[in-house]
Amino acid sequence: MERITTGHINFTYRAEVPTRGPSFILQRINRQVFQKPEVISANIRLAADYLHKHDPGYLFPEPVQGVDGRDLQYDESGEPWRLFPFLSGTYTVNVATSPAQAYAAAAAFGRFNRLLSNLPIAGVGETIPRFHDLAWRWQQFTDACERGVPARLAEASPEISQAKRFSTLVDQYRACLQSGALVKRVFHNDTKINNLLWWGDRHEPACVIDLDTLMPGYFIYDLGDLVRTLVSPVSEEERDVTRIAVRDEYYEAVVTGYMSAMEPVLTGEEIQLVPFAGKMMTFIMALRFLSDFLLGDVYYQTHYAGQNLVRPRNQLTLLEQLCGGQLPN
Repeated sequence: MERITTGHINFTYRAEVPTRGPSFILQRINRQVFQKPEVISANIRLAADYLHKHDPGYLFPEPVQGVDGRDLQYDESGEPWRLFPFLSGTYTVNVATSPAQAYAAAAAFGRFNRLLSNLPIAGVGETIPRFHDLAWRWQQFTDACERGVPARLAEASPEISQAKRFSTLVDQYRACLQSGALVKRVFHNDTKINNLLWWGDRHEPACVIDLDTLMPGYFIYDLGDLVRTLVSPVSEEERDVTRIAVRDEYYEAVVTGYMSAMEPVLTGEEIQLVPFAGKMMTFIMALRFLSDFLLGDVYYQTHYAGQNLVRPRNQLTLLEQLCGGQLPN
């Protein structure tokens, strides 16, 4: 077996069958992040069954069931494993290289969201509770400001002050929930471009992958993460903040691509929140990175000292760009 190291959470391998070449993806779910892997498995199975019934032609990679009919198998240590078919002729993309590619990625996630928009959420569990709940992430941030490592609180003082300037985004998020402006549906919740497979011959999206965060949420989560990860020419790891920018042509491509699929199922109130999506998700990631830095790097892996301070500084810079250099209304 060959270890695949592009993912940061689970442990993934490519399993080969002699004389046939690679044919399966074997994966162990990281229980430190996903404490209820059976919820992940049940959600994916619900989505697979729903799509088989309502959109049988849609390519949806689902786990291979064992002889016992289960999608998950546990080893002697109690670790959960699953097996996926290897989809030959596909590849992944880590960075969008053109607005057209950004459009295609956003449209692919939008289509995925639309096809699952009528899946009853009653039986769909949360794989990570309150994952994109901005009010909860804000509370975690304020808690970290009170009990963080003193030296880190001093070092991150400019970023803490900068983050607090955007607290009105939390107020806006709470108001959206209280007013009922957002409709809860099933979403992917991690819409990075490398969570798509692309056909090698046509260079078009083949299917959505990495479904561990498939769960109930709001459209601003998926659209927002697409904006956050695709509009800037550099990633959240970039140390030079002068390189961070909102490329208007990419922003337009992301929004247009996503809405080309999802607009028919969104309400008028939801459509009004399209500009809020990217700001909200960028702010969430800034808060999560900054909180982790203040607490001593307890969640995100780091490869050099201060990396979890570089990340929120990066995201707060992008947030300012998304807000046009102004505080949000």
